[in-house]
Amino acid sequence: MAGILFIISAPSGSGKSTLVAQVRSLVSGLDFSISYTTRPPRGSETDGREYHFTQRDTFEQMVENGEFLEWASVFGNYYGTAFSALEHARAAGKDLLLDIDVQGAVQIMKRMPEAVSIFILPPSPEVLEMRLRNRSEAEHMTSEDVIERRLQQARSELEQIWDYKYALVNDVLDQATAEMRAIVLYERGVRDGVTATAEGCRTDARSLRLMTAMKSFDVG
Repeated sequence: MAGILFIISAPSGSGKSTLVAQVRSLVSGLDFSISYTTRPPRGSETDGREYHFTQRDTFEQMVENGEFLEWASVFGNYYGTAFSALEHARAAGKDLLLDIDVQGAVQIMKRMPEAVSIFILPPSPEVLEMRLRNRSEAEHMTSEDVIERRLQQARSELEQIWDYKYALVNDVLDQATAEMRAIVLYERGVRDGVTATAEGCRTDARSLRLMTAMKSFDVG
């Protein structure tokens, strides 16, 4: 079954990119949408690989032309997913992974309720802060204001988690990878060997791991 749209959201620093890369290496037929953004590249990022980096006036013209499936302003920069990404995946007989923030995800859920939404969260604010600091140091962009702002943003985004169909706690990478793989296969109609894992990740299952992580962020 090709053409399934998987929406992936997570607070900055949750390890989402690594997790998605792992799953794509294990599951065939998964295309990855490269979003457009007006923010400058970080570290070794290159245009057309992590993002399509573009100017604000170009982005705003694309909005005016109705070229985006979703778009949002995050920390003063625009991010958006072009309709063409979904069209290309379907034409190639593939499913599409969208790596988007909560604002964009909510837009798509309203437009396409059949989309499969997955929220990835860190196990605790302490772990998230450590990951943010490590990434900032690696990019030589350490800023206490930015780190604190992202921690506050994470708590705000976690309040939306119950709008998602699935949620993964990215504590142990191998386990989170196995869970996301199970979700993708389950949504494709596979049941053997993945049903219990996938269904255990549903937000309405409210697993102990999920509720423990949520409690650590003081979010109900």
